[in-house]
Amino acid sequence: MRNRLLGFSALMVLLLNSYAFADDVEIEAALEAEVARAMDQGNIPSLTIALVAGDEVVWKAGFGYSNLWAETEARPETVYLIGSTYKAMSTTALLQLMEQGKLALDDPVRDYLGDLKIRGEDSENPITFRHLLTHTSGLPSGFGGHPVWGDTVPAPLDEYLAEVLRVDGPPLKKTTYSNPAYTLVAYLIEKISGTPYKKYMQQKILDPLEMRDFAYHPRPDMDERLAVPYMYSAGRGHHAASRKKADVWPAGIVYGTIETQANWLLMNLNSGVFKGKRLLQENTIDEAMTPQFPEFKPKLGRNWTGDTDTYGLTWWLGERDGERVFGHSGSVNGFTAFIEGNRARRVGCVLLTNGNRAHPHLIRLSRRAIEVLVEQGYGDTP
Repeated sequence: MRNRLLGFSALMVLLLNSYAFADDVEIEAALEAEVARAMDQGNIPSLTIALVAGDEVVWKAGFGYSNLWAETEARPETVYLIGSTYKAMSTTALLQLMEQGKLALDDPVRDYLGDLKIRGEDSENPITFRHLLTHTSGLPSGFGGHPVWGDTVPAPLDEYLAEVLRVDGPPLKKTTYSNPAYTLVAYLIEKISGTPYKKYMQQKILDPLEMRDFAYHPRPDMDERLAVPYMYSAGRGHHAASRKKADVWPAGIVYGTIETQANWLLMNLNSGVFKGKRLLQENTIDEAMTPQFPEFKPKLGRNWTGDTDTYGLTWWLGERDGERVFGHSGSVNGFTAFIEGNRARRVGCVLLTNGNRAHPHLIRLSRRAIEVLVEQGYGDTP
């Protein structure tokens, strides 16, 4: 295996032979140097990207090697772990149930838990759905990793939550990025809908969005397209990382392609509609993308938009050049993903990689990609 991925010049040669699918070669020409820079500086073996405008994908491409040992070139069909970019999909499911009148954002979560209890919760200051979806619930961080080919597996949702569900403090004291909070969201979707969580997500989110190459456990035909996760260190270079499952799997242990991610982004940019199918009402999308507790200033993605960083309902929110943007990253052991959109202009970018903790490089690339779309006349005028 290579001790170093590829130098900048070699990356440029590979980029020129990349798998790009678009009539608009101007987009690729405008972005190829920035893609190469992100991959080189972020030590990213492979990257797939899709740009969307209006209600369509206008460009998608794959760069680099999804398997360094075999020199397998990445394509838009390459499968990656999408990490926490998935959290907003569970939020969408919960908001669908809200639209049906089955819950309200400021309801205490405990009223929907049945026998499950949140240890340490103040009865006078209960955790609400809004707290869960803004990382202000007081629930701690957590992961609970298991090697995919190890002897242990994640516990069922109810068993895991019964063991770990406790608070470190009352809600609205600070933001703590909590994977267990979204494990609880999955449990709540199941309890409130009366449908097993994965089945609900398949029927109400994935199928309407035509997210065919998207799975909690990759199908065999997805497995043969699965990118290898890589870590990088100065002394060792790139080395394959252990594939992980996790107790908090509903928080982001999910696999997909850049094409499935693009469909998800299109629904959000088009106020809840995908190919004529409405998944959420426009006012619900508006609420999800409204700052919920702007007094908190989390440094999202290592200071994504600067001082304007805040949370909507799960979504990162911020301002860039006076315009509102939304986004989210995903990062699990050898994979980094990013999604970003501008609703007013209806343009956005999605990225999947098998690089480790490459957030700042993907954020920079996404920003430039959206600038290129605007410069070339894509999207709406706000």
